[in-house]
Amino acid sequence: MGDIAAAAGVVRRTVYGYFPARDDLVRTLAAAAVDEMTAVLEKAERPGLPADEVWARFVVELWPLAHRYRVLLALRRGAHGEEIHLVLRSVDVQLANLVRRGQGDGVFGVHLPPAALARLSSAAVFAIADDQRSDTALDARAAVVTSLLTLGVASGRAQELGRELVS
Repeated sequence: MGDIAAAAGVVRRTVYGYFPARDDLVRTLAAAAVDEMTAVLEKAERPGLPADEVWARFVVELWPLAHRYRVLLALRRGAHGEEIHLVLRSVDVQLANLVRRGQGDGVFGVHLPPAALARLSSAAVFAIADDQRSDTALDARAAVVTSLLTLGVASGRAQELGRELVS
């Protein structure tokens, strides 16, 4: 909490005034992530678009936020994991439904169940966002292509969507 206060340019007491405990801060961060990711997914979803293009549009729109929320992946595996899983569940379900649709249409692979494939593919996006801090060659296009490849999209199609959607 001291680091957060310092980064915000306030005293620790101010942070505790808004977030009495670290759990409150984590819960608030996760809820904000859910709201933003849901809005991004709703924006990416358009009638008639194939699932791979919806996924790619989702990643492109998510990319500016990915740096902000990549910490949730680490927290998901730590002491706050159970709570974060519960808060992020609605986004996980939406992404799994998109993957399920893509699998049904033959656009995505069936090598994993939809929920696992969605989590793995979205985790790739956040891993690239985290790595991007040290390697400027990694960008939204890398996140789009890598996550689509993870979903089982053919390399040519993944590259095409990456070029089309990332300027």
